[in-house]
Amino acid sequence: SFDSIITSKPLELGGSLGRESATGYGLIYFTQTLLEDKQQTLKGKTCVVSGSGNVAIHAIEKLQQLGAKTITCSDSKGTIVDPDGIDIEVLKDLKLTRRASLEFYTLDRPTATYTRVENYEDGVSPLWSQPCFAAFPCATQNELTKLGAKHLVSNSVEIVAEGANMPSTPEAIKILENNNICFAPAKAANAGGVAVSVMEMSQNASLNYLHEEEVDNKLQAIMSGIYKNIKEACEEYDLGDDLIAGANILGFKRVANAMLMQGV
Repeated sequence: SFDSIITSKPLELGGSLGRESATGYGLIYFTQTLLEDKQQTLKGKTCVVSGSGNVAIHAIEKLQQLGAKTITCSDSKGTIVDPDGIDIEVLKDLKLTRRASLEFYTLDRPTATYTRVENYEDGVSPLWSQPCFAAFPCATQNELTKLGAKHLVSNSVEIVAEGANMPSTPEAIKILENNNICFAPAKAANAGGVAVSVMEMSQNASLNYLHEEEVDNKLQAIMSGIYKNIKEACEEYDLGDDLIAGANILGFKRVANAMLMQGV
């Protein structure tokens, strides 16, 4: 028998195709479904993404595939702003192959600007100050602060969707909510990685491995379903577009109902 408890394994050890890109792609699939619900699209929209790891890189890649233009990325040392749109191949070479600092990005893209962390105004990355339709914090916990949220609001952001785990501070979320900015919390929007990890365990148990296209199709359906279930909870409890409350209620009810069925 074969029992697997570790996910995100190399393919040679039973890993799943599509796992590396799942969180970033899933984030954009969730956002795409949300926007379709509002009769909107990502095509032609300017977006900002923070980070330059697996989540950020694949979010940028999927945004570009859908016709959006992403103009930022960042790492622990600084931020790139590229008005012509991030060159995903240059970014992948720097971060996935060479494991180098983003400061070298401008050697290939002279129209881009690089700002070091020590030169951030008020300690806030310049990526949050760019006029944009959507913002995707994909770097680290508590990266989007109150000041960053204020900059986004003043630059006409319409949606903020979390790719990292809890990247927005409570103060930042409050500012976004008070200004009627659509906010997609990480507990829903970045579930794609966990979803494909479950698929990976299923493939291990059955020894039936899926093609990457099959994984991607399943991921799209899962992320779309998560949004639709949250939206139904929002409608049932008259929550408007409060996706945080909708996600919390949905999760709580699933656990509570399971407990009740077991006689608690």
